Amino acid sequence: MDLKLKNKLIIVTGGSKGIGLGITQALLNENAIPVIISRNEESVLEVLAEIEKMGGTAYYEIAELSDPKQCENAVKNIINKYGRIDGLVNNAGVNDNVGLENGSYKNFIASINKNLTHYYLMAHYALPELKKSKGSIVNIGSKTATTGQGGTSGYAAANGGRNALTREWAVELLPYSIRVNAVIVAECYTPLYKKWIQTLHNPEEKLNQITAKIPLENRMTTVEEIANTVVFLLSDKSSHTTGQLIYVDGGYVHLDRSL
Repeated sequence: MDLKLKNKLIIVTGGSKGIGLGITQALLNENAIPVIISRNEESVLEVLAEIEKMGGTAYYEIAELSDPKQCENAVKNIINKYGRIDGLVNNAGVNDNVGLENGSYKNFIASINKNLTHYYLMAHYALPELKKSKGSIVNIGSKTATTGQGGTSGYAAANGGRNALTREWAVELLPYSIRVNAVIVAECYTPLYKKWIQTLHNPEEKLNQITAKIPLENRMTTVEEIANTVVFLLSDKSSHTTGQLIYVDGGYVHLDRSL
């Protein structure tokens, strides 16, 4: 399916690793132009070198997204260099295990800033250009806002905020025909997930326990499956879809556990 994204300029925060990299690659497959925003220049340059080898075009800005001024400057630089923004994917974040019992105010607020505040900042600064292009926003979220996880209050709260902002922005931006949706991730086998599971006592057994509870095909969701849904939501093929929280999770969150 041609999603009509050719030459569309799409910002992807955290677009050089994991799910973000998958989204970058899916955009390239549709001949869109991703702009990766990351604090890790080394990883971004490695990705861009691979993209260039494949004949693709992508750009980047370096920014620490927990710093409001760096968010503002990154968006300004993109506008100055490329003259437009056609879409925004808020993806960057990390499950940092800031819990209730063993956490602290300082770490909780830091987690919110790492995982939620920049979603607002990026949308706020990109909005004037998105109004011109009638672009689309996709927020990446996590099952933790719906299911809880334990020991991760900051991340769970941030993801609850991501869900709420998706609905709030969908309402506020109706007059501009800007659609806002969220893709909610449950068990997706990213490099970070692989690294986490290797820290457990018996990683292979734990992975089998998890996949056994994923109703559709008893397997992890792939990065490509998340990315394909994101790209569809950015496109005009989803032109009457807004304010939706779309769970790409093989039924993990909502289907009966007895399955």
